[in-house]
Amino acid sequence: MASLFPVDTEWTVEESGETESSEIEFGRSWLFDFEAGEFVMTPTRKISFAADTAAWLMWCQKAVRTPRYRHLIYSRDYGQEYEDLIGTRFSRAILESEIERMTRETLMEDSRTASVDNFTFEWSMDSCSFTCKLRNIRDETKTIEGSVKV
Repeated sequence: MASLFPVDTEWTVEESGETESSEIEFGRSWLFDFEAGEFVMTPTRKISFAADTAAWLMWCQKAVRTPRYRHLIYSRDYGQEYEDLIGTRFSRAILESEIERMTRETLMEDSRTASVDNFTFEWSMDSCSFTCKLRNIRDETKTIEGSVKV
């Protein structure tokens, strides 16, 4: 029987060949028209696809519109928590800071997202609309919009 604790054996570590800088796939996604509330269809009535940067942008828009913990199909890290702000008596500055934090946390969950910044806010009664700039790991920048009812 072989010894469980060999004394004169040299141990070597094999490298898998993968590096941290390996390219992250951006993949594909279905195109969704958020204003109409339906998928974008081709003339042959098939769902249109978004690829690469457009797929990443679709993920970002969907994540900002999906409440966290509401749908069992998503992980606990997916979506935003804007509902926690409803009915709070915080000042607009604090609410804007919380919206910025929640949005940044939501979008940075995706490994394709490099940064979320340049927030602008517009208030209308008890509703706050915002825009922010996103930068992905390919150094492409896009702007998305969102709104929160407080």
